Amino acid sequence: MRVAVYGGSFNPPHVAHQLAITYVLATARPRIDELWLVPTFKHPFDKQLAPYEDRVRMCELAAGPFGDKVKLSRIEEELGGESYTLRTVKALMERHPGVELALVIGADLVAERERWHGWPELKELVRFIVVGRQGQPSAGGIELPGVSSTIVRQRVARGESIDALVAADVVEYIAARGLYR
Repeated sequence: MRVAVYGGSFNPPHVAHQLAITYVLATARPRIDELWLVPTFKHPFDKQLAPYEDRVRMCELAAGPFGDKVKLSRIEEELGGESYTLRTVKALMERHPGVELALVIGADLVAERERWHGWPELKELVRFIVVGRQGQPSAGGIELPGVSSTIVRQRVARGESIDALVAADVVEYIAARGLYR
């Protein structure tokens, strides 16, 4: 089985995350059987995040349209402490022997990969699926829309609509929980 691991803060997950999932599931070669969303448990640079449980639930809601193809992994919560990609990948490999993992990253992260914790080992363990971001297309020239979690949080804080930026279920969840106000 081939699995794409898509980690991030998902603070909150938005339509560009969903488009990235669609892109990976539709175009990755060799084909991906499942994509696992992995919300960051504790950001290594103490980035302020909405509570983990809220981000997990929003990821579940955002993954809903993909059915069984997209699953949520709480591996970083299980590991505890700060989230590091190498640690997460090694734990997933240990818990799922025989599964071939690929790591989904934005084109904006390609240049900084070599500064990641344990980069030399990580690049030997997984292949990378690079998804374009606005201003930084992938190798195939694909660029996702310029939506970011930062923009979403800012709009919520200003009382502006996020309807076109976030899945309807996630919009409702954010409002019900009073997140990002």
